[in-house]
Amino acid sequence: MNLEQMEYIKEIIHTQSISIAAQNLHVSQSAISQSISLLEKELGIRLFKRSRFGTKPTEEGKGIINNALKIVDNIERIKEEAQAFTTAFKGELKIAAIPGFMTFLPKILSLFKKDFPHIKIMVIEMESKRIIEKVKQHTIDLGFISVKKSIEDNLPDHFIFKKLDYNADIKVIVSKNSPLALQKDLTLHDLTDSPIVIYSSQFWEDYIHSFEKSHNLMNVLFQTSNSEVIKKTVSEGLAIGLLSSYVLIDDPYIETGRIIPIPLINTKFSSDNLFGCIVSNKNVHQGIAKKFMEYIHPNFN
Repeated sequence: MNLEQMEYIKEIIHTQSISIAAQNLHVSQSAISQSISLLEKELGIRLFKRSRFGTKPTEEGKGIINNALKIVDNIERIKEEAQAFTTAFKGELKIAAIPGFMTFLPKILSLFKKDFPHIKIMVIEMESKRIIEKVKQHTIDLGFISVKKSIEDNLPDHFIFKKLDYNADIKVIVSKNSPLALQKDLTLHDLTDSPIVIYSSQFWEDYIHSFEKSHNLMNVLFQTSNSEVIKKTVSEGLAIGLLSSYVLIDDPYIETGRIIPIPLINTKFSSDNLFGCIVSNKNVHQGIAKKFMEYIHPNFN
């Protein structure tokens, strides 16, 4: 039994084909077949069965295959952790963030890339529920989210949640041609007659709901998980919007005067939402993700 055989098993499970696994690993099909046959002979158990539906684990082989996959994952983590102490650290990091965090990421990314220039980084904007699911599926390595305290308590045991000090003012954004653009500040009462577009998240839904419990229903035109769509809609004069002041830092819509940000005042909203970043201990890129997290706190504000 050797690590090479464990890697063969992982690729066969992933592709459900010995021939495709051989192509992906740049070895001959006969080399993989012979290696697996030797392992089966050593263990006295048949691991795979072939059919027109592909190569799949046998019932008796499933337990051994699961252990083999764990071994390969652990080896990959060991390699990543060992590499993390050098600037030759290589790999990739997929990050997802709610809009409010996107403003801070460029500065952190710049510092991180200076120390780890060979890391390939991808950043995606999405809402918190999807980020949590993507981290659980290991298609996202690191997520910046907003969650209720009750949800934090129910995150999977293999999740690490690092709280961040995130307190932003809320701005009403309006078109430059809107009558509201002349106001120095606004209250939620001032917005009840205007169509409004909001970011699709639990925080903003709770925010609107808290107002509607004791006041009139708000005219929500639509919700979206794309903050650029909100700003585009407002600039076209179709609606007004509510966004965190962090989202609007150095924003081209504001710099060019297409939308006007106005402070929202006299809002009494107590949120039980927490802001932070999550990573899964089961993710093979957890070493890179944890290293990135070390850059966050000193540069967050």
